[in-house]
Amino acid sequence: MQSPVSVQDKKSFIEWFLSHYQLKKRESVWILNYILNHQTLLSNVHFVREAKFCPRGFIISSTSSTETAFRFHKKQLVTTDPEKAFHDIRMNQNTPLYIQLSFQNENQNALYAAVLIDNPFLPDDYFITAEDQERAQKILEKTIYDYQLKTIQENINKALDKRHKQNFNKWVKQLHKLENTDG
Repeated sequence: MQSPVSVQDKKSFIEWFLSHYQLKKRESVWILNYILNHQTLLSNVHFVREAKFCPRGFIISSTSSTETAFRFHKKQLVTTDPEKAFHDIRMNQNTPLYIQLSFQNENQNALYAAVLIDNPFLPDDYFITAEDQERAQKILEKTIYDYQLKTIQENINKALDKRHKQNFNKWVKQLHKLENTDG
């Protein structure tokens, strides 16, 4: 299990982030500074990827990012108005808040990685493409085929060892059937 990120680590990261990146919306700076100065709120903040899946999360972008400047997600509602998000943050300081930051080389930034947690709201198949599913299906089918083939061949060998013609014929038919359907 992933260890929780300390409030001090979150605070240090936000301070570093604000000193190194210019944000697309100045209100985003205000929100992050507000979070910095409220211990209870900071303890309920979690940095994640894909905050759009979280029940309450926002995405903040620096000028070096191609992402939308600001988005706040609360359940099924989405707004790009930082003032509405700020109001919600002030009124719900004890509710978990998930933040995704979008900036240049975010995936390679060790400081960001240190405060990131796994997003518990990502769908199970979020990172699986249709191509991956197809490959997995083919592997599964091949594995089942190989197992059935091995089992039939073992049963044929047993029937031969025991000179049991009826079982031998039964397993040979099974082998032909398997080869004609999956072979």
